[in-house]
Amino acid sequence: MSLHNVVNRNTHRARISQPMDAVDEILRQWTRERPDLDASPMGIIGRISRIERRVDPLLTSVFRRLGLDRWSFDVLAALRRSGYPYELTPTQLFSSLMLTSGAITYRIDELVKAELVQRAPDPNDRRGVKIKLTKLGLVKINEAVAAHVENEAKILEHLSPKERSRLTSLLRRLLSGLEEASLPQHRGGSGRREEPS
Repeated sequence: MSLHNVVNRNTHRARISQPMDAVDEILRQWTRERPDLDASPMGIIGRISRIERRVDPLLTSVFRRLGLDRWSFDVLAALRRSGYPYELTPTQLFSSLMLTSGAITYRIDELVKAELVQRAPDPNDRRGVKIKLTKLGLVKINEAVAAHVENEAKILEHLSPKERSRLTSLLRRLLSGLEEASLPQHRGGSGRREEPS
């Protein structure tokens, strides 16, 4: 059986079990125009991209209502989930948030101005500082994270608990594979992860 027939048969099965979407139409067109290609990866990556574009405004609207934006929420949330006394070094923060040191410095400056975080001396490093939630920052992030979780639950409400669990597992495998592929290797090709300095 040709690839074209296999794709058409699978598309027909999908049409019976669930409604078609814009990505299905894109795949149908590529199957017609380039039957020699297996365009099915577009179905996954294309949907992930479209989901991200639709989800981002939904998240941002909740943050704005609370006087935050996505990056300030991320910084405050990283401090809050670190546990009492809700403080991290700048290095721990930018490692947690996958940001450069310059980017995190700017974000911290803005949050200090808003009195949501403060810089405090690091008792373990005379030249170092720690970034700590203020009382106002703790109140703000506690309110924000509750609203954020409620918002995310609403976004996912059309998926059953079993579907969420399966999706979580698949996304974890995809992300883990991508992160593993991007890790630098030790000389000699041992394949071991390089520990952060």
